[in-house]
Amino acid sequence: MKNLLSVFLTLFCLAPNLFSQGTAGENANYQYRFLIDMPTAGVLDKGLVSIGTDYLPYGVVIGKLEVGVFEDVSFGISYGGVNVIGAGNPDWYKLPAVDLRFRLFKETLFMPTITLGFNSQGKGTFSESAGRYAIKSPGFFGAVSKNFALYGYLSLHGSASYSLETRDADNFINISGGFEKTLSENFSIVGEYDFAFNDNQSEVFGKGNGYLNLGIRWTLGEGFTFGFDLRDLLNNKKINPSTADRAIRIEFIRNI
Repeated sequence: MKNLLSVFLTLFCLAPNLFSQGTAGENANYQYRFLIDMPTAGVLDKGLVSIGTDYLPYGVVIGKLEVGVFEDVSFGISYGGVNVIGAGNPDWYKLPAVDLRFRLFKETLFMPTITLGFNSQGKGTFSESAGRYAIKSPGFFGAVSKNFALYGYLSLHGSASYSLETRDADNFINISGGFEKTLSENFSIVGEYDFAFNDNQSEVFGKGNGYLNLGIRWTLGEGFTFGFDLRDLLNNKKINPSTADRAIRIEFIRNI
């Protein structure tokens, strides 16, 4: 798995002229599969490959590979660890995670895109005793997304999910909502609120405020989308609380 992550990082450095258009701004042709932490109804189109990384606090790095398998089906794998960037030995996650999506309905004038899926990738440190990530994985989810023409585009997103990280006995269905607003041909802002119904009773993790996250997405070149996020603006986490976590996201998309 360490070699797999190394391949991801190498491809990020080599790819500038190989990839198609990015995902941010009015000219983007591809849907987001996640805003920040919440899944959307986006599905990678058939024949497309996405390679991405998330860089989070405590040296967390998560590499992701996604493939558009069929017209309405995509599959992805991800893997990472804590203290990958920093001093000392990395603490690698025990298992890779998967992302499987099936689009039930495409967006029409009056109907949103509706997608069902499963994603097992949580974020942050992993607690062996609680059997969960600091930010739980979505698990099984259903998502809806709808686009509107409003000084560019406004996209609204909602999801309901059930995480399999239930050893902490905080195992309710969770609800999230979010948006993307384009500001130019290649620049967007995104935001989401995670009600964290499955993370509000733990003595260690969430305080019950929910997670409010904001970010920017910027297409810098062909296939290269850069993101910067401010996460947990409501100071919900109990471990190492702060005003907001800062994170970076990089993605390349190409047609195979």
